[in-house]
Amino acid sequence: MKQWWWAGFLAVSGLVHAEVGVSDTEILIGQSAALSGAAAELGKGVSRGANAYFEQVNKRGGINGRKIRLISLDDGYEPERAAANTKKLLEGPQAVFALFGYVGTPTSNASLPQINRSGAPFVAPYTGAESLRAPFNRNVFNMRASYGDEAEEIAESMAKMGMSSINVLYQDDAYGAAGLKAMQDAAAKYKLTINATATVKRNSVDVARAADELISKKPANAIFIVSTYKSSAAFISAARSRNSIGPFYNVSFVGTEALVNELKQDGSGVIVSQVVPSPYSAVKPVAIDYQKTMKAAGIDAIDYPSMEGYLAARVLVEGLKRAGRDLSRDKLIGSLESLGNYDLGGFRVNFSSRNRSGSSFVDLTILDGSGKIRS
Repeated sequence: MKQWWWAGFLAVSGLVHAEVGVSDTEILIGQSAALSGAAAELGKGVSRGANAYFEQVNKRGGINGRKIRLISLDDGYEPERAAANTKKLLEGPQAVFALFGYVGTPTSNASLPQINRSGAPFVAPYTGAESLRAPFNRNVFNMRASYGDEAEEIAESMAKMGMSSINVLYQDDAYGAAGLKAMQDAAAKYKLTINATATVKRNSVDVARAADELISKKPANAIFIVSTYKSSAAFISAARSRNSIGPFYNVSFVGTEALVNELKQDGSGVIVSQVVPSPYSAVKPVAIDYQKTMKAAGIDAIDYPSMEGYLAARVLVEGLKRAGRDLSRDKLIGSLESLGNYDLGGFRVNFSSRNRSGSSFVDLTILDGSGKIRS
C-alpha cells in the first residue's frame, strides 16, 4: 500500500515522467556530429545555429516551463564513432528524449538501427540521402531537400547552358554513392552524359589520381563533386594546376563558407547548390530572424550550416510546443506530422503522417574569384 501511495505522490508532484530525457525543468536532445576533422565546420555550424535558437527559447521560459539542452558529441564524421555516440545518447546516464542534427549520410545510416529500436524521433539530419527517406521511416523527419532535388537543379542548369557531358568526383562512402546515384538519375532526365567518375576517401585530400582521370585523361564540360570542403578544395586546386577553369558544381553538404576559406581567392567557376535560403539576405524574414538570433547569442559568424541548424531548431521547438506539457515521443512525432505547409518566414516545411521530406527548396550559389558568395 505504501509503495502505491509513494508512486502516486511522485506522479502528482511531477517527479516521475513517462519518457526518458524529460524532467520537470529540462528536455534533453542528443546530437552526434563532426566537431573535429575534415567536416568539423559543418557540425560546429549546425550546433551553433541550433544552440542560438534554443538559448533564445530558454530565456523566454522554455517549452511549457522546460528548458532545452542540446548534448553534442563529436564523431569526427566516422560511422563507428557516430554509432557509439548514439548508444551513449540513448542508453547512457543522461539519455536523451530525441535525436537532432546529425551531420552526414554514413554517420546517420550507422546510427539508424539503434534509433529505430529506441523509437526516438530523429529530427533534421544534415544529409539529403535517400536512405533516410525510403523506405518510409516513422522516426525520421528530414527538413532539407534530397540530393536528388539538388542534382536535378544542377543538371537543369547545366542543360540550359548547353552542356552535354559531365564528370563526377564522389566520396567513397554512402554519401558519395547517394550523390552519384542522384546525378545519374538527373543526367538521364536532362540528357547529359556522365563521361567519367573518380573517388576520394572520406576525411582525405588525396585527389591526385582523381584529377588525372577527370581533368587530364577524360575531360568534360563540367565537374560534379560530392564530397566535403577540404577534399573538394584540394581537387579544384589540382584541377586548376592542370589548367581547368571548371565549372565545378558542389552539393550543399560541401559547406559553402568552409569551401570559400579553403579556396581563398580561387573560387571562380565554383557553384554550390543550397537547401536553405541565403543567411545573408537583408529582405527575407527568416534570414533576418536568424541574423537577430545569432547576434543576440553573441555570435558574429553567419553561414549556411548555422542557418540550417537554426531552422531545424525552430522546427523541433514548434513540434515540442504542439506536443504539450505531457510530453512523449509519440506525441512529438504526431505534432511534427502536423507541420503541414509550416512557414518559417520564407522557408516552408511540410510534414504529414506519410511524408517525411519537409522541403524541396534548392537554390544555386556562385562563388567569385575574390572569395565572395553571390546567389
